[in-house]
Amino acid sequence: MRVVTFAPSYMEGGKKPLIDFNLLKRILLLTNPYKVVFYASILLSVVLAILSIGRPLIIIYATDHYITAQIFDYEGLKTMTLWMIALLIIEGVLRYIFNYTTAWLGQSIVKDMRVRVYSHIIGSRLQYFDTTPIGTSTTRTITDIEAINDTFSEGLISIVADVLTIITVFSAMLYINWKVALASVAVLPLLLWFTRWFQTGVKKAFQEERIQIARLNSFLQERITGMRIIQIFNAEEKEKKKFDEINSALRDANIRGIWYYSLFFPAVEICLAVAIGSMVWMASNQLLSGGGFNENPLDVKGVGIISGFLLLINMLFRPLRFVADKVNVIQRGLVASERVFKLLDKDETIPDAGIYAPASVKGKIAFENVWFAYNNEDWVLKNVSFQLNAGETLAIVGATGSGKTSTISILGRFYDIQKGSVKIDDVNIRDYTLAALRSKMSVVLQDVFLFDGTVYENITLRNSNITKEQVEQAAKLVGAHGFISKLPNGYNYRVMERGATLSMGQRQLISFVRALVYQPQILILDEATSSIDSESEALIQHAIEELVKGRTSIVIAHRLSTIKHAHKIMVLDKGELKEFGTHSELLLLNGYYKRLYDMQFVKQKAEVV
Repeated sequence: MRVVTFAPSYMEGGKKPLIDFNLLKRILLLTNPYKVVFYASILLSVVLAILSIGRPLIIIYATDHYITAQIFDYEGLKTMTLWMIALLIIEGVLRYIFNYTTAWLGQSIVKDMRVRVYSHIIGSRLQYFDTTPIGTSTTRTITDIEAINDTFSEGLISIVADVLTIITVFSAMLYINWKVALASVAVLPLLLWFTRWFQTGVKKAFQEERIQIARLNSFLQERITGMRIIQIFNAEEKEKKKFDEINSALRDANIRGIWYYSLFFPAVEICLAVAIGSMVWMASNQLLSGGGFNENPLDVKGVGIISGFLLLINMLFRPLRFVADKVNVIQRGLVASERVFKLLDKDETIPDAGIYAPASVKGKIAFENVWFAYNNEDWVLKNVSFQLNAGETLAIVGATGSGKTSTISILGRFYDIQKGSVKIDDVNIRDYTLAALRSKMSVVLQDVFLFDGTVYENITLRNSNITKEQVEQAAKLVGAHGFISKLPNGYNYRVMERGATLSMGQRQLISFVRALVYQPQILILDEATSSIDSESEALIQHAIEELVKGRTSIVIAHRLSTIKHAHKIMVLDKGELKEFGTHSELLLLNGYYKRLYDMQFVKQKAEVV
């Protein structure tokens, strides 16, 4: 399938624009599910821009016709006051609706984008997680998407409203008195130059800020997860210094942005003061020289136009002051969205083009000339071929890095092979749907991960199809029911993050129950008993032997005593299949397996002595 993307124009070798309109167009496409709200917000911005000039016009007219006129007109002034109150109420209600709808639109888009990004991440192949820091994915899902929300609620629609206000106000000023209007905006070119300088500088600061936030998130996630290692090796001070370095870089990026703000806003205030001075000078000149403002549409003669123009100038400069800031909000959103879209456009998913989804499988497994590498042609498995009949148990042994875990990882298509084929029941695993393939197998890993939740939730993974009776039955089979029942609240005992409140053996037993309760046809044990003490291992060893009956099982273990009864044993060395057979057959070969067995036998004998 071809993926159509909006590539930033500067990526083609041109100079990077201040605002990438191709990227902005892609962001606007996110409003498609909410077109009615989006267009309603734009319409409200137009109405508010028109209403914004009502108050100054009323003040100008009322001042000259009812206040400074030769005869004070109380009734006329009361009428103008009522019009002013009505206008304020209408404008206030519309402003509330405008602010609410823009905020609702932004949050709705954020919700959709977070679901989309999260779905993309959890659907990614494991290789993505091998090369991408967790903090980076967290930043993309939370912080960067929040910046896209600001693009709508505080940037894009608001800037449209501000631009319309500027056009409307300036048009009203020209309509009332073009000479005074031009005198008021004589300083505008200087303000535009300041605005451009501000936008360029702040955008660079924002880009650096996003980079440093991602670094900080990644650093914190890794250090908090690995806090035990930091404390064991007394590395707290070194980690504090590293954190201070990253935190200082983030502070400096923020300060650079603040520096631009601290210069820009005083510059705007100076321009505003100059504009007011120019207006007063021009208006006073006309009053003193001509005795009034002749031939103006409002038929004003005196100082009303000066008071009105004071309001209009402030209304003109206020959006000008914040337009620059809102353009930078858009730029910040563009920087964030570029990173989010880059993640979404990068196809990190395992292709799921299979259509085969049987209700069950027998469990026959065949590897045929399998070559596999994580990176390019740095082969982890080299031309591996073997067959395992349904219901048999295969034990895989070999030194660290020999390819044992890679073998079971490609069976579940957590990684895809480069050459050869892997079949289950004589069907290529690529022809299975991913859901069907993985639903037929359960895996127990050496590194047990438990989520923040109850024991029951960690076993079922919130699968409503699994009953409490099934969980208890599986726990009894494994031998975990006893200790779970003794926990406070039993199966409803709340496990803290990563199972910190449980022992290593208890966590391993829970993961074993989790594997069994899904009733797999294929069972994979990757060093599943390595972290369990001798008492716990004895407790579940019989259950394992009973469990593998009728199931195809693949067991990875360093302790050969736990696998010598396997139907087949495969010896891997540097990604190559060196020996394959039963325990007794491999001992007769007097090869790698025999040497490994003798080493463990001697070690065990020495420990007994």
